[in-house]
Amino acid sequence: MNYKWNYEPLPPAAAAQAEELARTAGIHPALGRLLLDRGITDEAGMKRFFRPQLTDLHDPFLMNDMQTAVERLNNAMGRKERILVYGDYDVDGCTAVALVFKFLRQFYSNIDFYIPDRYEEGYGISRKGVDYADETGVKLIIVLDCGIKAVEEITYARELGIDFIICDHHVPDDIIPPAVAILNPKRRDNRYPYTHLSGCGVGFKFMQAFAVSNGIEFNKLMSLLDLCAVSIASDIVPIMGENRILAYHGLRQLNTNPSIGLQAITQVCGLNDRELSINDIIFKIGPRINASGRMQNGKEAVELLVEKDFAKALEQADRINLYNEARKDLDKQMTEQAIEQVKDLPRLDERRAVVIYNEEWHKGVIGIVASRLTEQYYRPAVVLTRSEGMATGSARSVSGFDVYKAVQSCSDLLENFGGHTYAAGLTLRVENVEEFSRRFEAYVTEHILDEQTQASLDIDGILDFKDVTFHFYQELKRFAPFGPCNARPVFCTRRVYDYGTSKVVGRGQEHIKLELVDNKSNNVMNGIAFGQSSQARYIKTKRAFDICYAIEENTHKRGEVQLQIEDIRPCE
Repeated sequence: MNYKWNYEPLPPAAAAQAEELARTAGIHPALGRLLLDRGITDEAGMKRFFRPQLTDLHDPFLMNDMQTAVERLNNAMGRKERILVYGDYDVDGCTAVALVFKFLRQFYSNIDFYIPDRYEEGYGISRKGVDYADETGVKLIIVLDCGIKAVEEITYARELGIDFIICDHHVPDDIIPPAVAILNPKRRDNRYPYTHLSGCGVGFKFMQAFAVSNGIEFNKLMSLLDLCAVSIASDIVPIMGENRILAYHGLRQLNTNPSIGLQAITQVCGLNDRELSINDIIFKIGPRINASGRMQNGKEAVELLVEKDFAKALEQADRINLYNEARKDLDKQMTEQAIEQVKDLPRLDERRAVVIYNEEWHKGVIGIVASRLTEQYYRPAVVLTRSEGMATGSARSVSGFDVYKAVQSCSDLLENFGGHTYAAGLTLRVENVEEFSRRFEAYVTEHILDEQTQASLDIDGILDFKDVTFHFYQELKRFAPFGPCNARPVFCTRRVYDYGTSKVVGRGQEHIKLELVDNKSNNVMNGIAFGQSSQARYIKTKRAFDICYAIEENTHKRGEVQLQIEDIRPCE
C-alpha cells in the first residue's frame, strides 16, 4: 500500500509548550508533542493520563434510566424472578454477558444467559430467544450490546409479561423499544458525560450502579475489568476518557490475575509468558472469542469466560482455537474470491466504494472480508451473502468516514440495519442488492473527502536512531494502552541504510527482516517490515531510504527495541 505521510512541525509557541510538558513529565522532548496532541496541557492532565484512577470513573447514575434499571433488577431479585442475560455473539456481546452474569451469580442463583445463533436467529433480539425466555419462566431480560432497535421483539416480550433492560451503545432509531430502562450513552437525550463506552462498558456501569445501590464494595467489580479491556480493544472504541481508565486497569487485571477463561485462552494463544497489550487482544484473544460465534455458537465463548475450573476452561479454549483455525482458512479463501470479484467490477478506478454479493459465502466471516477489502482498496466496503432468503452483510469503513450514515441513507431498501461509525450490519431483499449498491456508491461519492480515499500515516515525530533506546521505549509505554484517539505513535527516521544483513523472510517470502544504520549514530537497529518484500531489491542497493515505524520491545532480546516498519520510501 502506498501511504501518504502526514507530518507538520509544530509552530514555535506550541513546540515550546510541548518541550515544557516533556520536561515536567520527565520524558524525552520528542514525546511532549504526544501530550499536546491528546489535549493534555498541564500537570493535572498528565497525572490523569499517565495514572488513570478508578475513582475518576463517572457516577453511573448520571446515565439515563440507570435508577429505574437498578430498581427493576433489585425488585426481580427480591421477588425471586428468573433473570436472563442476553447478548450479541461477537466479542463485545460475549464479554458483556459474561461480565453481568458472573457478577450477579455471586448474589443470585435464579439466572441464566443466552446468545442467539448467528445463522438461525441473526443479530440482536430474536423471537426464538423471547420464546425461550417465556418457556423457562423468565420475567426480566438484561440485553447487552444489542436491543436498541428491537421494537417489535420487545413489544412481543411485553405481551408475554417479560420486561427488558437494554444495555447498548449502538445508534438508536427515532422509535425506541418499550423497555423498562434503556442504558445507552448514544441516546438523543443522553446526559452521561462519556458517549464512547463499549457494550460491555455499559454493562459494567450497570453493575457498578447495582453495587452502589446494594452497598457492595467496588473491589468486588475489579475481577471483571479484564473483560472490559477485551471488549474495548476488540470493538475498536476510543481509548481515551473513561475507556482509558477501564482499559488501563483491565489490562493490569489481565496481566496479574485474569479470570479462568481468559487465562485459558491466553495459554492457548501462547501468550502466557509475556506482558499482554491491546494488540495481543486484537490479534490473538479477540479473534478466538469471535470464532465461536462465527463458526458455531457464541454461547460456547461465554461458557468459557464464566468457567471456574481451569482444566475445563482449557478444553473449551482448545475447541474454540480449532474454530479459529477453521475461520482463518475460510477467511483466506473468501478474501481471495472477493478480491477477484472486485477486480471484475466495471469502472473500478472511478468507484469510491465497494459492494459485492455472493450467495455462497459463509455469513460468519463476511465482516472480516469487508475489513480486508477496506485495507486492500482503501474504500468503504460492503460484503453480502444470502441467508434465510435474504441478503445479509457487513460494512466497514476507512478512517474518518461514517459508514453507518452511508448505510442509513439507504434505509428504505433495508429490512434491518445497525452499527456505528466504522462498522455496520444490514439485511435486505436480494432483489434490492443492485439498487443498494448504486445508492451506497452515490452517497459515498458525494460525502467522502479526497484525503479519506488514500491510506495515510500520521507521523508523530522525526527521530535519529541515537534517540531510539530502550529507555525511550519505556517512556513511550507510559502512553499505553493504545487505540483509537490514542494511536500507537509512529515516528520517521530519514536517510537510513541497510547494514548489509537485511533479508526477505516468511513462508511466502513476503516480509523483510532489517538491520539498519543512519548517519548520526553507531546504532544498528533491528526491524521488521511486514508485507513489504517488494522493497528488498532497492534496500540491497545500499542507497538511502526513509522509514516510518512504531517502536516495540524485541521479544527475542529483552532490554532491546526493534522497529515495526509501517512504510519505506526511497530517498529522492
